[in-house]
Amino acid sequence: MKLFKSICAFLALFHFSNTIQSQVVSKSKELTLYDIWASGAFAQKSINGLESMNDGDYFTTIEKYKFGQCIVRQSYKTGEVKDTLLKGEWFVKNLTSAPLIIDGYRFSADEKKVLISSQTEQIYRHSSKAFNQVYDLKTKKITAVSNLGKQMYASFSADGNKVAFVRDNNIFISDLISGTETQITSDGYRNKIINGANDWVYEEEFSFSICFFWSPNGDKIAYYKFDESNVKEYDMTEYGSLYPGQYKYKYPKAGEDNSIVSLHVYNLTDKKTIKIDVGSNPDQYIPRVKWTNNNNTLSFQRLNRLQNKLELLLADATTGVSKTIITEESNTYVEVVDFLTFLKDNKTFIWNSEKDGYQHLYLYDINGKEIIQLTKEKWDVMKFYGVDEKTGTLFYQSAEPSPTQRDVYSIKTDGSKKTKLSSQLGTNDARFSNSFNYFINYYSNANTPLYITLNDSKGKELRVLEDNAILKRKLAEYTLSKKEFLQVPTPDSLQLNAWMIKPFNFNPNKPYPMLMITYGGPGINTVNDAWEGAGFMWHQLMAQKGYIIVSVDNRGTGARGADFKKCTYKQLGKLEIQDQAWAAIYLTHLPYAIKNRIGMWGWSYGGYMSSLAITKHPNTFKAAVAIAPVTNWRYYDNIYTERYLQKPQDNPVGYDDNSPINFVDDLTGKYLLIHGMSDDNVHFQNSVEMIDALEKKNKQFDLMIYPNKNHGIGGGNTRLNLYTKVTDFLIKNL
Repeated sequence: MKLFKSICAFLALFHFSNTIQSQVVSKSKELTLYDIWASGAFAQKSINGLESMNDGDYFTTIEKYKFGQCIVRQSYKTGEVKDTLLKGEWFVKNLTSAPLIIDGYRFSADEKKVLISSQTEQIYRHSSKAFNQVYDLKTKKITAVSNLGKQMYASFSADGNKVAFVRDNNIFISDLISGTETQITSDGYRNKIINGANDWVYEEEFSFSICFFWSPNGDKIAYYKFDESNVKEYDMTEYGSLYPGQYKYKYPKAGEDNSIVSLHVYNLTDKKTIKIDVGSNPDQYIPRVKWTNNNNTLSFQRLNRLQNKLELLLADATTGVSKTIITEESNTYVEVVDFLTFLKDNKTFIWNSEKDGYQHLYLYDINGKEIIQLTKEKWDVMKFYGVDEKTGTLFYQSAEPSPTQRDVYSIKTDGSKKTKLSSQLGTNDARFSNSFNYFINYYSNANTPLYITLNDSKGKELRVLEDNAILKRKLAEYTLSKKEFLQVPTPDSLQLNAWMIKPFNFNPNKPYPMLMITYGGPGINTVNDAWEGAGFMWHQLMAQKGYIIVSVDNRGTGARGADFKKCTYKQLGKLEIQDQAWAAIYLTHLPYAIKNRIGMWGWSYGGYMSSLAITKHPNTFKAAVAIAPVTNWRYYDNIYTERYLQKPQDNPVGYDDNSPINFVDDLTGKYLLIHGMSDDNVHFQNSVEMIDALEKKNKQFDLMIYPNKNHGIGGGNTRLNLYTKVTDFLIKNL
């Protein structure tokens, strides 16, 4: 009865608002796929390459000028440009050569040198290699880090006189004074041993790539060694030549062998390497390594294979002896988050935990004893920005107002004086100065692009850095609808967050088809009060063509505490698609929704969800688009999959009962399958096996394959081509 009343109230509210909207006169200009995906007409401006200077009074950015790029120093307080530190043209021998394109930069600790990267080649999601050069701001001298090929992860020593980097799976040190290059590991070998860089699965699932770390004094380097000898290879075919080539790399699928990971510390003084004691079990993970402020104490985190036990350990960098100081356990899984911060007193540190049901910040002493829980109540801390130790103030981002929104807060190290620093409803993200006297706030909401401001440490706006006025004027030329937020009640009394975009000249007495946009994977939300760029504009284009666009955050998504997020444990996909199907049925009670014309589309995990929708709920969904989907969890990597499903040997039902490849016999609607053949993340194998299963059951479907394209399926006109295919398919079949 309560559910029936809520549906009636929901319908009455929507009828009222939509009657008003239907009276708005439409403008004539319509969106095009070319505008959205090829011309860059709707690209928003941001601030590129921003770095705070040590004093906290100035920051640097990469700027364009008539001869290329430059790095300028600006005042936080006034916004005035103090000086130009570097110009790209200084890196060429004569003016007939093209100026250097700066891909990235970082200062030495004393800010006397700048490390510039250029000609960067992306490898996987986080990894890359580039040419690196050092510019001495005083002498104006330019020094190449190495002349023997591109480097990975070049980084300064504490004194700025050395740069360490990885090349060919080994670690090197370039001495900027003597010009010598020292190799500190020698056993690196492709697809066998990696020093100082990640293997594929660590990079993808633990979200980092640099695997060596200078000690605070710069006389030691701690580093990872991956022995991936027993990890099975995956082959991808590369097209473009008479005989296609093969790209092989190590990829551990669910239940299969991982790399054996060890930690080591190299001493630059005596040129000796010691091994850190990480424990006797080789079948484990070391997802984080970080030096404390003590030059001889290294911290690392140890995670068991099932990922339900996380330990923080401290190790002696001279002997390798380690001890556990914190242990976190869960009956599901423990999240690995980058909040760990050691304070300068060498006695305390900031730690994060979900032990009270939500992600919160804690203060611990160096022996692992909890001093105080700093943040609390029923909301999640989403980011930790750092600590101003002079004033004893922490800064963080949380989802306190709503799982759909983000605000910036401060709080004292004794848990008092919690203060909201951001003022606008939507999504706020901060970049603090090194002094924590200022922060740059990146704000947007669902219908407004980035609005970037400079604020003082109390949150007061000092000036606007970027308001995207040009983009806003451009948007005003088009017939756009507002993204509206709502909640969908479930039969078991949960409220699922959702948004809806209706056709601009909406008529509540006219029936419309509905397209649901989904991701749905663990901890990831699509219902965000934030600007979504080109995706938002494509949703507007579909609304202009007469579709209601909807997105719903099912159980398992983030910013609502551990129970909501982790309830899908051991049955990934089951509750998620139930929620999506229920939301579709619930929304079709709207008088203007056509019950037999509901479609779903998604990418990656969203492609998996779309495939489940059209196979497990054929009476609800008429059409589905699945881009780069997982079709069987046995094909995906072990760190991600086992975190939520355990090993397939131990939970076969959890794998098989929720993999769409096993339900193609129930397919009755229209299904478009899209995949890049060089997808290193969700392998093309997923779609090949899905095609095979569909063919065996004589099921008709549409297919689009992109040779030499990875998980993002981008570059050149690829996105325009892809969205043209998707749009045409939906117009024809939904």
